[in-house]
Amino acid sequence: MTENQSMEVQEKQELLEKEEKTIPARYFVPYTDIYETEEGLTLVVEMAGVEKTDIDISIEANVLQIEGRIDLSSYSEMKPVYTEYNVGHYNRKFSLPDAIDQSKISAEMEDGVLTLRLPKAEKAKPRRIEIS
Repeated sequence: MTENQSMEVQEKQELLEKEEKTIPARYFVPYTDIYETEEGLTLVVEMAGVEKTDIDISIEANVLQIEGRIDLSSYSEMKPVYTEYNVGHYNRKFSLPDAIDQSKISAEMEDGVLTLRLPKAEKAKPRRIEIS
């Protein structure tokens, strides 16, 4: 583990954007891990409480936007005795490099974890050049 990594509990960061949402709810920045291989990038996004049907993923002007919505009605009757996290929707944006083949991006959701696969364009993949 490097010096910058920490095993401490981290607070959810509330999303602070210039534009306002039309739905009165809190939005949080989901924790995300990004892995790179020769084939492309993999994003692993934690979105606890979000169902597959409540996620919107879009690309506009080379910006990948992920929005996950929680069914807040299921929390309305709860009176918490103790909580470690706030309940709210999720929103995150990433600038995509030109090396990503946007037409082949895929996503899957399982147990509150969204996995996005962003394959590299053929021209960006490493290749070996043979000497003749």
